[in-house]
Order: sequence, then C-alpha cells, then structure tokens
Amino acid sequence: FARNAKLSKLFTRIGKEIAMAVKAGGPNPETNTRLRMAVQNARGMNMPKDNVDRAIKKAAGGEGVDFAEITYEGYAPGGVAIFIDAATNNTTRTVANVRSFFSKCDGTLGTSGSLAHVFERKAEFVVENAALKGKDADEFEMEAIDAGADDVIRDEEGFIILAPFTSFGAMAQKLEQLGVETKSAELKRFPLSFIPADLTTARNVMKLVDLLDEDEDVNAVYHNMELSEEVEAELAKG
Repeated sequence: FARNAKLSKLFTRIGKEIAMAVKAGGPNPETNTRLRMAVQNARGMNMPKDNVDRAIKKAAGGEGVDFAEITYEGYAPGGVAIFIDAATNNTTRTVANVRSFFSKCDGTLGTSGSLAHVFERKAEFVVENAALKGKDADEFEMEAIDAGADDVIRDEEGFIILAPFTSFGAMAQKLEQLGVETKSAELKRFPLSFIPADLTTARNVMKLVDLLDEDEDVNAVYHNMELSEEVEAELAKG
C-alpha cells in the first residue's frame, strides 16, 4: 500500500511537471527540453506511455490546471533547516497546510530567501550502466566533466552526474548528443552546511519531513540534518 501511495505521488508530480513544461515551451518534446526531460523522467519511473500522452494533450489543449511553482523555507526542531519545493493550483491551501505541519512539529516557517546560504541548487542526472550501450565508463565520465559536471559519482548501478543549476540544459543536450538516456534529470537542492541531530531531534525532523512529503502540492523536501551511525541505526528500528 505504501509503495502504491508513493508511486501515485510520483506520477502526480511528473504529471504536474509535464503540464508546466507544456505551458512554458509547447507540447513538442523535440523542441522543448524541459518537456523532453519530464517525459524521460516519466519513463524512468515506469509511468505508462498513455498517461504521459494524455497529460501532454490535456495541457496543450488548455485543459487541466494551472500550477505555480513555489518554495517554502523554515526550521524544524534543533535548528535543522527545511527547504520545500511545491507546485500548486491553490497557494492559500498550500501555505496553510505547510504552516500547520510546521506548528504541529514545533518548527517555524521562515521568510522566502532566508535559507539561500544553506542550500545550493544543482542539476542531477542519473544514468544507469545499461544506458551507456557499451560505451567506455571512464571515457563517459570524462565527457561529462568536459561538459561542465561538478561531480560524477559512480556505483555498481551507474552514475550520478551533478552540474551547476545553470548548466541543466547544456548537460541534458550533451547526454543526448552522446546517445545516453537518463533515468532521471532533476533540479535538486543540496545542503552546504549540516546540523548534527540526536535521536529525539531526528525523530521530530523526520515526522515533519513525512507530513510535508505526503502533501499533494509538495514536490520535494530537503533538510540539512546530519545523523551519526548510532542515530541512523536507532531510527531504522522505528
């Protein structure tokens, strides 16, 4: 059940991203990089093609809902910074929900821009090994760095490429030129500084993050909490 809820939330989020991409740059993925990336993300999440086509058609026909992208910033207990990316058709509803989650968890909602020094926005591309289609992995890593990647993280499944926020389009184009399909391509926020948290603080922060995550208007929640191995192990026990 939890997995289904998570999947449906992901599909809703991608549907919104498709709608906003179509509104911003038209319904043709060939000429609209943002839409092309949204469609690729949908494929990476195994979203049925029919759902994708329907979302594009709906947005192109002016049906569906207009979404505004909005961010919220605040602090959870223990001084842990929380940054929220949302897309909503009703900002009054969204801010009321977000505010209620913060007060429920003894946190405080801050003013926009107050956490600009705590989080950095970056482009993140996830590429699975299979997408290289036999291309040399070291060579691919060098090409990604030449194209402007700040960092390339490799594991047994593939690569995570991090690039400056402003290089999102250029990096997406470079990967396309190389014939490499991404599993996901997103703009994410990464903490520049961390706050160590004890078990009580960690539980409170995770409660707030979970409440925010479950809200249908919220796309992503970021925090700068740092956990020791002991605290992580305790949290895992539930």
